[in-house]
Amino acid sequence: MADIKSAYEIAMEKVDKIPKATGEELLKWKYTPEGEKLAANYLREDFDIAAELGKYSPDIAGYIVTGATTILVRNINLPSSDIFKKTNKRVMDGIKVIKKDKVTIENLFSQIRRLFSHYSEQGEQQRRQAYQQVKATFEAKLQQAIQQQMGQNAAGLKIDVEKQPQFQEEWHKILNQLESQYIKLLEEYKQQLLEAK
Repeated sequence: MADIKSAYEIAMEKVDKIPKATGEELLKWKYTPEGEKLAANYLREDFDIAAELGKYSPDIAGYIVTGATTILVRNINLPSSDIFKKTNKRVMDGIKVIKKDKVTIENLFSQIRRLFSHYSEQGEQQRRQAYQQVKATFEAKLQQAIQQQMGQNAAGLKIDVEKQPQFQEEWHKILNQLESQYIKLLEEYKQQLLEAK
């Protein structure tokens, strides 16, 4: 009977087998969230991120930068509104300040700006054309359905297809397809930003 172990003893044996965290892991766990908070404050208010970063010793600053970069990069979005455009600029300014490899960062930002420019110019034109196409197709189908149900009585009847839930659903599906190519490329750039020094 002496060989029977209590649940506590079994649990403690399992805990003893878990590798202990290294000093580096402990620093990462402690300071990465501080970097995330720093970036969140930077995005919310007028905040000198470089001055705040300067308060940390160089061996800890790397963890702070990693956390801050994660939050900043997560806030880069396609420039579909003025708010996103402003936020993107603020994010890019913040990343420029905290990252060391300025050349790589600037090259990535140039690619991102080209993507945003294409999205705003040619992409906007594609979205307008696609919208008109979907609207025309939907109007024709709706008119045909009404004609079949009402016959000659439907001749002067006009329906605003843009307010129809089916039209909105179809348009959002096509819009998502159009934007997915931009989002995919943007995600690749964001990953490169995270990996840059």
